[in-house]
Amino acid sequence: MSSQEVEVLVVGAGQAGVAMSEHLSERGIPHIVLERHRIAERWRSMRWDSLVANGPAWHDRFPGLEFTDIEAGSFPSKEQVADYFVAYAEKIGAPIRCGVEVKSVRRNIGAPGFHVETSDGEYNARYVVAATGPFQRPVIPAVVPETAQLMQMHSSSYRNPGQLPQGAVLVVGAGSSGVQIAAEIQRSGRQVYLSVGPHDRPPRNYRGRDFCWWLGVLGKWDASTPALGAEHVTIAVSGADGGHTVDFRALAENGIKLVGRTMEFQDGTMRFADDLGTNIANGDAHYLELLDEADAYVERNGLDLPEEPEARLLRPDPESLTNPIRELDLAAAGITSIVWATGFAVDYSWLQVDAFDAKGRPLQQRGVSTEPGVYFLGLPWQSRRGSSFIWGVWHDAKYVADQITIQRSYLTHNEQDALVASGAV
Repeated sequence: MSSQEVEVLVVGAGQAGVAMSEHLSERGIPHIVLERHRIAERWRSMRWDSLVANGPAWHDRFPGLEFTDIEAGSFPSKEQVADYFVAYAEKIGAPIRCGVEVKSVRRNIGAPGFHVETSDGEYNARYVVAATGPFQRPVIPAVVPETAQLMQMHSSSYRNPGQLPQGAVLVVGAGSSGVQIAAEIQRSGRQVYLSVGPHDRPPRNYRGRDFCWWLGVLGKWDASTPALGAEHVTIAVSGADGGHTVDFRALAENGIKLVGRTMEFQDGTMRFADDLGTNIANGDAHYLELLDEADAYVERNGLDLPEEPEARLLRPDPESLTNPIRELDLAAAGITSIVWATGFAVDYSWLQVDAFDAKGRPLQQRGVSTEPGVYFLGLPWQSRRGSSFIWGVWHDAKYVADQITIQRSYLTHNEQDALVASGAV
């Protein structure tokens, strides 16, 4: 079977793949983008029904196109975000082939580039960009056995409360997904227990500016590495209901029972770490620290932004903080289901090259891997804090395209030398 020849093969047509295509096209680099489903499929099928983006429309977008069906300060729904990337791909004429699954990528032996096997035949590619992002394999910790009489699902499979059996629900994970899912389930009339781990808790809005703006002017989006020990700390922020600051005390006032990190399950009893108070206190400290930095920025630059002293007022500690639950008999508490908002792991089993550590994590610097000719895009902290956000991946794609351009220039030089040596020029 003959192989299709392509210079750059991009795997994945989410935000990373679309951004990569734009920058390659601007440089005149021939390429194709292969997507096993639809453009931005994860936004459509791996998110709950009511999800909205955590950043406002003016911020969470590419530079070349604004959202046309929503106000700049509002938060687009998951369908609006997916439609945005479809429109963007059409705008730039991205050469995307949907419904094509990449099954394997291997380095050619005795020839440059890579041999790629797909559901649509074979390809030979000089360069490969893995633009599948970080949300590849849902992670459910091995805590509760499948034999337990409980429905268990990952947040990527959750759509709405109607999926769940009657009864109380334990939501594990208090990042953006866990908080929003817990609040939605509680509003449906069910009792919810929310397992809260370490987190950052920025203000949604302060002194008339969204937290995305504050992180920008304070230089925090450009931080190149996470703080020591904070590599896996989640950000608790919400664009739901028009956007609001996540307040765990307010969630408790509305009836959600807070517990610490989920530790183990035995004989029908779930045990939680004695860290709820510490996690809430650390989240509060991060919140207040950001307010301090924002106030200092306002004063330093002489900005006329309204003061907001009430933002510093914290609600009283709920009973779940003053008298924390360490053990919970799930049946006695009426809990019939668990939603695991516990994140994702990468899965590059199809990319069979020497570019990974012992745990399967990409070995790369700003997307340039240890395997010459292979690049990554859409990874958290790929170049900065903003790398896994919509606007951040666009800038990372520009850098990766620049690196491919540099490598092409070396090949062009070699080819020119060969022509001179042969007397062809």
